[in-house]
Amino acid sequence: MNELHRNLADRIVRHIRTSDMAEGQHLTEASLQDLLGISRQPIRSALAMLAEQGILERVPNKGYFLRNLVTRADSVVPSDETSEEGVYLRIADDRLSRLLPDRVSENDLMRRYGVSRPGLRRTLTRISAEGWIERNEGRGWTFAALIDSVDAYRECYELRQVIEVHGLRCPGFRLDRTVLADLRRRQEMVAEGGWQRLSQMELFETNSEFHEGLAALSGNRFLQNTVQKLNHLRRLVEYRQTLNITQVLGQNAEHLGILDALDAGDTARAADLMFEHLGRAKDRKARAEMF
Repeated sequence: MNELHRNLADRIVRHIRTSDMAEGQHLTEASLQDLLGISRQPIRSALAMLAEQGILERVPNKGYFLRNLVTRADSVVPSDETSEEGVYLRIADDRLSRLLPDRVSENDLMRRYGVSRPGLRRTLTRISAEGWIERNEGRGWTFAALIDSVDAYRECYELRQVIEVHGLRCPGFRLDRTVLADLRRRQEMVAEGGWQRLSQMELFETNSEFHEGLAALSGNRFLQNTVQKLNHLRRLVEYRQTLNITQVLGQNAEHLGILDALDAGDTARAADLMFEHLGRAKDRKARAEMF
């Protein structure tokens, strides 16, 4: 089995799960190309792999359609520590725990995690795309500065309170019912059992997609871009937060409350709830033991 195709298949499955796609949903190569940032040929191979495993159904001249994902997802998403997904999480945890130095070599990482060079490079390329490591001009890689202290974590939430609340109050903010319905569907999926099915990364992604989705409605491209960058910076410590299910469900309920206000057309109330939501998250999460 080609490792690249397997990795793409896993990413497609995560996208399906966090999007709460229904059986029969059409998956197109074009939409996945935008999502994955890769050419169509490997995507086509990954889709064929998922069809072989019964997750997708290929309909001649029409493409691929989702079948029953729930009963088969665990056979596709890797849990082994030496899988690319497992290595990614181990690097994230080791970096946050300061077990990895600022500069690392591929040889050292291959020995530490027991992976091949091609597999490691795909993982590092993914991390680079997320913004928390950069390839050196010579050899090796350098980790970017991240939120790795209580003070930095608290300051990030204080900045988010300013930016995201302002986004809801922007004159250009628009109530896009289609976007709001999609955000609600994902949040309700988490509340109705998704918190048990989704992985650490998938839970973080549903959280960040909620905040980025509302930022996109602000009409301010720079505000939206800033929210995305802050999500990248907080990614590592947030993975650990998803292990606290009470916390996950609490923030999920608060997300739904914000959406209730927006659906009622009360953007002022939604902005107030967002300020309170981020303030509570700061108080709950900015703890020394997380670092």
